[in-house]
Amino acid sequence: MSAAVLQVGTKNYATDVVLLKKAMSQMESLLSAYNGYALSEPTSKFGWTFFNMAFRTDMQQKIEGRFGDMINQHRWGNSDEKFTKFMQKYLHARGCNVELKLDKRQA
Repeated sequence: MSAAVLQVGTKNYATDVVLLKKAMSQMESLLSAYNGYALSEPTSKFGWTFFNMAFRTDMQQKIEGRFGDMINQHRWGNSDEKFTKFMQKYLHARGCNVELKLDKRQA
């Protein structure tokens, strides 16, 4: 399994990137997995800002191990697509209004 790279889209980059980093910091603390992801430089078009969030393999494995039951509740797609859906719900629950999509070129 290769680590997921998620394409992130937001209409309010300044707010959402702070909330995303806070949510991911909480996740890292919960799992004792630090520096488990990286964000690419943002690009803007059509009122949206896009950037990638790349997970380290060990971080993704710890998330899947801890939250596997929640991830597997999603009945469609492969494991990376289920992981993407879980991460979107996780971030939305923490006030981060972003859209996530699996970057299939990187997966």
